[in-house]
Amino acid sequence: MSFLENSASIVAAPQQQIRGRISLVGAGPGAPDLMTLRAIRCLETADIVFYDRLVDPEALAFAGPAARRIFVGKEVGANSWPQVRIDAEIVAAALQGQHVVRLKSGDPSIFGRAAEEIAAARAHGIEVEIVSGITAASAAAASLCQPLTQRGATDRVVLATATCQAGKEISDLRDLARPGTTLVFYMAMRQLAALSQQLVAAGVNHDHPVTIATNISRPTFRALSTTLATMAADCTEARISNPAVVIVQLGKEEMQWGLESPIVPSWVFAQA
Repeated sequence: MSFLENSASIVAAPQQQIRGRISLVGAGPGAPDLMTLRAIRCLETADIVFYDRLVDPEALAFAGPAARRIFVGKEVGANSWPQVRIDAEIVAAALQGQHVVRLKSGDPSIFGRAAEEIAAARAHGIEVEIVSGITAASAAAASLCQPLTQRGATDRVVLATATCQAGKEISDLRDLARPGTTLVFYMAMRQLAALSQQLVAAGVNHDHPVTIATNISRPTFRALSTTLATMAADCTEARISNPAVVIVQLGKEEMQWGLESPIVPSWVFAQA
């Protein structure tokens, strides 16, 4: 029996009982002041908040003093909160009439496992909503002061993940790696070597510039300017790790980020 089935049988309530609701709320990339007003209002009315590992602790301060706060963060190799357990717990709380806030880093709709939680809520007739947040790609562009699109150079943005299901390799990138495209890869730091190989196989030059941004919008923000061929080694040397995004801009006619001079490999900087 799954966590969800077990919880449903325990908390099954008469139809006349008032159900609560579930809000999937985006906390943004890190800095609490990047949260939306709607996100803050959801936290203020929450009875219980289930929050992720990358949510800034200051964001939880927006929740009312009586709201319960439950950490459900996942980390590779140390995960006591599989998705099915999270689904079960938020459904159980909502069936008890509570306003449940599922607080996620970034935007819940972008690699946030929102689909499973929405399906679990709807299966039990629970009202569910998404409150969008600023995703890491947008926040990284803002922190770098480098737009994701540029007139005449890039006319599309692709958000992709380099972390696939267990045992599966990175998807073929040939359909994505086209001139005029900004590629932003999430959850890619453990796959940099494979990602480099895939992009080279897709026709991107091995010395093409790459920007890697970590701890976006936080005081510990850092960015690394490198190349496709050297990004894995450079990140190891610079101690750049998750949470991070990998940005590859494939400009038309070799236009890259609108810069007049080539990007210097291994340029690391910290936010003031």
